[in-house]
Amino acid sequence: MIRDTSSMDRPVDEAPRNRRRWLIGAAAAVVALLGATTIPGIVRWAASERAVDASGLRFGTVTRGDLVREVAVDGSVVAAFRPTLTSPARGVVRVQVQAGQTVGRDQVLVRVESPEVDSRLAQERSALLSAQSDLQRQRILARQDRLQRQQGIALLGVQLEAAKRAMDRAERTKQMGILNDVDYEKAQDEVKLAAMRFESAKQEAGLAGETLAFEVKNRESQVEQQRLVMIDLERQVAALSVKAPFAGLVSRVAVAAGDSVTEGQPLVGVVDLSRLELEVWVPESYAPDIKPGTPAVITIEARDWPGEVTSLSPEVQGSRVRGIVGFKGGMPAGLKQNQRVSATLVLETRHNVLKVPRGPFLEALGERGAYVVDDDVAELRPIEVGSVSVSEVEIAAGLKAGDQIVLSDPSPFQGAKRVLLQR
Repeated sequence: MIRDTSSMDRPVDEAPRNRRRWLIGAAAAVVALLGATTIPGIVRWAASERAVDASGLRFGTVTRGDLVREVAVDGSVVAAFRPTLTSPARGVVRVQVQAGQTVGRDQVLVRVESPEVDSRLAQERSALLSAQSDLQRQRILARQDRLQRQQGIALLGVQLEAAKRAMDRAERTKQMGILNDVDYEKAQDEVKLAAMRFESAKQEAGLAGETLAFEVKNRESQVEQQRLVMIDLERQVAALSVKAPFAGLVSRVAVAAGDSVTEGQPLVGVVDLSRLELEVWVPESYAPDIKPGTPAVITIEARDWPGEVTSLSPEVQGSRVRGIVGFKGGMPAGLKQNQRVSATLVLETRHNVLKVPRGPFLEALGERGAYVVDDDVAELRPIEVGSVSVSEVEIAAGLKAGDQIVLSDPSPFQGAKRVLLQR
């Protein structure tokens, strides 16, 4: 008879069973964790059209701030005033300076010996002396004629007074009955004739005076004209000594001592080192946005100097336009003619705009799109571009601050809408 099952029962150890349950739970947790981390990646990978190695790409973040639209140009230092002095006449030159020599204002650089001009000056001086002699002679003749006419008028005045006195005597004599009518009328006629001769002499004297005054004035005009001719020739003779128009440096000498030159032939070039400027070449595409007064930053030996565009040529040469940039305010010391420098022309400054660093993506996507990075996926998104500077691009629409985009050339993406970035 079996009373109970105590003889068959064995105690069971619970530790292995709990360990198995713990291992099963841990394995389930690991599987769940792996699923949570890999499934989204698998989903993104499945939704991506291509996969590209991200190590060779450059990225940029959209920020908000000021954007300066500018263009970098190279240029060379040139003198603001660099005239080439020419020969004022035909002759033989005597050079008194050398290229590279420092000269002062009004210093004689070249002398032109012109016998032709010297001879003309001597002739015109002689003609002036002759004209002055004619003027003095005419003035003397005018005074002599005026004196003679004054004497003649005075004599006719005396004759008129004598005729009037004779008339008075004839009138008294007639009243006494002694003088006949014929003699009385004769006395009246003498008075009238004397008065007519007196008045006619005064009128002739006036007309003669006007004529002589005109002749004197004419002679004075001839003298003045001749004097101006001589002054001009004296100026031409003085110009034969070619002088420096300012203190500066002789850049080149185009003739040698003893050379025969013609009028207008270049002789010597002078540069004014106290006023230097930059000759720059601007790409044709930027030329419409540049005008005189456009600000510029001139970089010389790692230091920036303010400047501005002073002129821009209307002519295009090899897809470039020549411009002149002048220093605004101070000018660095030690600049040399034709020294190579760089400058930045500030075309526009836009404040508080969305911007991103400039990269090859801009031209590759025609300024109409950008690949926006979300974790490890780059998605092509349409954008609108505003102003474009050398280093930054304004984003008018399509992106927001904080977005990260691909700045590199997206040609490896082959136009895919979504690209998986393998990091």
